Amino acid sequence: MNRRSAVFAAVAAIGLQRNAHAANDPFAAQGGVRAAHLLDDAFIAEDGARLPMTVWSATDASGEAAEPWAVIVALHGMNDYAAAFVLAGPYWAKRGITTYAYDQRGFGRGANRGLWPGEQRLVADLRLACALVRARHTKAVLGIVGESMGGAVAAVALASHDPPPADRAVLLSPAVWGWSAQPLENRVALWLAAHLDPSARLTPPAWVARRHQASDNIDILLKMGRDRNMIFATRVDATYGLVNLMQDASGDVGKIEIPTLYAYGRHDALIPQAAAFRAAATLRAPYGRSAYYPDGWHLLNRDLHADVVLEDTTSFLRDPQSPLPSKAPKIPGASV
Repeated sequence: MNRRSAVFAAVAAIGLQRNAHAANDPFAAQGGVRAAHLLDDAFIAEDGARLPMTVWSATDASGEAAEPWAVIVALHGMNDYAAAFVLAGPYWAKRGITTYAYDQRGFGRGANRGLWPGEQRLVADLRLACALVRARHTKAVLGIVGESMGGAVAAVALASHDPPPADRAVLLSPAVWGWSAQPLENRVALWLAAHLDPSARLTPPAWVARRHQASDNIDILLKMGRDRNMIFATRVDATYGLVNLMQDASGDVGKIEIPTLYAYGRHDALIPQAAAFRAAATLRAPYGRSAYYPDGWHLLNRDLHADVVLEDTTSFLRDPQSPLPSKAPKIPGASV
């Protein structure tokens, strides 16, 4: 490590000093602790926070409501919300799977949009959501499906000392582009901005969006661009928090101790291959497994070939040891 890198690493290790119990914390519990529960359209956390939720319920062959053989707790990516599963939810419902997709704190239709809630809050919410869904569906297989940032939250939660009560995990293009994988100039610029003007908002120019296209499904991208529940200008401190999360997730992927499928597309322009391949290489038997989709982009569950990934997910939930229907190869560098 050269001197400049060493100086930055020492400074970055200081991090942003946050007090989760500070009076000005917008996510602090108001009015005392309340009993957590699920509503038809929301997940109510133990601190009373209302996290809007979309549920796609399992149906039988005739389209009638059916008892699910599997349930999914679905986590969206950065600046997105539960609509990330607008194609996946109905697809899985027709195959007997119920999907619970909630808007994570600070995103989508909930309060404090655009504010970073902190990694531990995101993890705690996932842990609680899974416990509530497990209590409702005691006999069903419970899977966590996380897209991008959602995949990072899932990885950190599942590798923790108190993992969510899930049976399977599917990480779709998980966000693993942490500090150690960022160019030095990115790290320095973000650290300085987060400490000098954390509330400043970053809006990427149009040419960046074109170069880093998220999917080949242009209709979906256009709908996302018109969706008022999306966030288009990201606070600097939220970006800083995301990179911290990605750093932790990159080291936690290989520590998960339930069957886990790591999916990545060859055309992913948001999570660099080097970072994705490095994280996937930490997967180990008997839990880890990877799938590399030659036609896949970043939004694997919304791409034009999303049905391939969604069917692989269905198969993996049913039997993690069976060959994937797509016969997708392993991610380069991964042993499983």
